[in-house]
Amino acid sequence: MDEPVQVACVQAESVVFDRDATIDKLAALTAQAAAGGAKLVVFPEAFLSAYPFSRWARTFAAWDDPRARETFGLFAESALDIPGPDLDRIGAIAWDAGVTLAVGVTERDPERPGTLYNSLLVFGADGQLLVHHRKLVPTNHERLVWGGGDGRGLRAVASPVGRIGGLVCWENYMPLARFALYESGLEIYLAPTADDGDAWQATLVHLARESRAFVVSPCAFQRRDSYPESFPLRDELTDDLVGRGGSAILAPSGTYLAGPLRDEEGILTATLDPVLLAQERQRFDPAGHYHRPDLLALDVRSE
Repeated sequence: MDEPVQVACVQAESVVFDRDATIDKLAALTAQAAAGGAKLVVFPEAFLSAYPFSRWARTFAAWDDPRARETFGLFAESALDIPGPDLDRIGAIAWDAGVTLAVGVTERDPERPGTLYNSLLVFGADGQLLVHHRKLVPTNHERLVWGGGDGRGLRAVASPVGRIGGLVCWENYMPLARFALYESGLEIYLAPTADDGDAWQATLVHLARESRAFVVSPCAFQRRDSYPESFPLRDELTDDLVGRGGSAILAPSGTYLAGPLRDEEGILTATLDPVLLAQERQRFDPAGHYHRPDLLALDVRSE
């Protein structure tokens, strides 16, 4: 990072299983954030076009429940093809707004469409895809929706706002995956999630203190009323809030710059000052003076 950067961490509901409408919402919120001065805009895990919250996705384990098969079909139908025209459309949103844009999607490979992936995409301000990372290990019930990812995207990359990379939700508990980011010069750590628990906030503090990077963690937020009446598993939704959020932005010291935001949509903003990176790495740099490459080495298979 060469100069301070304003970041917008967006906590917003998906338009459930409606890819086009969710991309429209992505465009509107990105433009709003850019108008407020943001140069980096980050959206939650699986923002396109729904996160499989455990209170209803657990029914996927039922072998003969037709509602589960129908719901999985909705995931597949609303997934983002990579490559594909909707990917280009999101790139154009970044270009139009002049921002670096990160968003979580359910991905479908057009050549092998039978398996879906939980993916993190980062676009530069020129609309080009900089990071394409598939979540390595879907967590618990998520394995009934998404397949396991691969080594692509396990590096920080240069962007207009600094060296940026990220991991999705609980794969942030994988020490070697984190270190793959650290040793590639990470400065802005993206940690999109659907974990709205209090313990996740402790995780974010640790990520910031361990990485000595800025941490941006938008959290999935969803209300019962935002699901269409035709949703096959609607009877499983017994609470008004399905996902209460908890989005936050943290400094390399582990202190909060914004958030956590709960129980509502909103856009958190903060200015990331690169001076803090140098100050906090004086005593601890996980891939520099506090690393022993003569004793420890990580082999990342990128494909």
